[in-house]
Amino acid sequence: MTAMKTIISVLTLLALSVLAGTAQAPPAPPPAPQAAPVPTVPAAPGGEANHSQDVLVRMLNEILWRQRISDIAEVDKVEFTGPPPRVIPNPTGQGAGNPVVLPAFTFIPKKLDRSQKHPLLVYVHGGVHSHVAPSMAHIMRELMDQGYVVIAPDYRGSTGYGRQFYEQIDYGGLENDDVLAARNWMLEQYPSLLDPKRVGIIGWSHGGMISLMNIFDHPEAYAVAYAGVPVSDLVARMGYKGDGYRRMYSVPYHLGKTAEQNVNEYRRRSPVWNAAKLRTPLLIHTNTNDEDVNVLEVESLIRALKAEGKQFEYKIYDKAPGGHIFNRIDTKLAQESRQEIYKFLAKYLKP
Repeated sequence: MTAMKTIISVLTLLALSVLAGTAQAPPAPPPAPQAAPVPTVPAAPGGEANHSQDVLVRMLNEILWRQRISDIAEVDKVEFTGPPPRVIPNPTGQGAGNPVVLPAFTFIPKKLDRSQKHPLLVYVHGGVHSHVAPSMAHIMRELMDQGYVVIAPDYRGSTGYGRQFYEQIDYGGLENDDVLAARNWMLEQYPSLLDPKRVGIIGWSHGGMISLMNIFDHPEAYAVAYAGVPVSDLVARMGYKGDGYRRMYSVPYHLGKTAEQNVNEYRRRSPVWNAAKLRTPLLIHTNTNDEDVNVLEVESLIRALKAEGKQFEYKIYDKAPGGHIFNRIDTKLAQESRQEIYKFLAKYLKP
């Protein structure tokens, strides 16, 4: 309860400071310490109180996004639609089968020449049950500086939108379509600003998995992709994770069955088993001391791509400090790794 009161107090103060529009804007806070890696394990369903707290955290983070990046970017929160839910508890109920309404952040650099067309990047958050968090603001600023327009969707299952949205998770399934819908929406809304032939997709962890499945299933939609420490093999993942982890994915609103009960479905949703589909320029990064996505998953993906004769780039970092988030923090190595990413993207997107 104390934590809840603290969140409410901070959220209220920040909201009032933003809405008041005072002449003296509050000073920007010092850079927040790097958050611990967001696990790719879905949180336990919990009660309504947990979802209420998630809503407050998400609202606070929306304020922080604007505070941290609005000096160089136009920041907006938009809504569009994706496919209907995979699991519909009452198929004959009112509104059953309606498309899912999806939220997303859009970021447009203020310095862009609006008379020219520019590349679009689709940023896919990780964490499965997480959302587009301002802990990535430093990376978003780097992308804005390079002249990328970015859309960052909160696909189904993201936190901060209540229990119903949370339980629409379709791990490795319809989230991929949600992200593609974000890409398509952005191109439809900004036809004079964006070049549909210069669209890239980037993501880390679960976001890396979604990025991979997007280029495998829709190679015509993307000119380039980056997958950082990507979840790559759900069958192997269920093998090296514990029983609690496996149970989370087999609940009725999730995949509904364990890998033991339906191994083919876990294979179908795994990038490693879709490697033959690669047609898009791709860069992969992984780290041997990753405490979340074991390097063996990504090594299996790399071997599968090579076995299919695919052309791609990759780098396996050896015990890079930071583990799962090694190139998302503020170390010199992380910054150098991100420069590798940006150089690779720029070859195809030409910002």
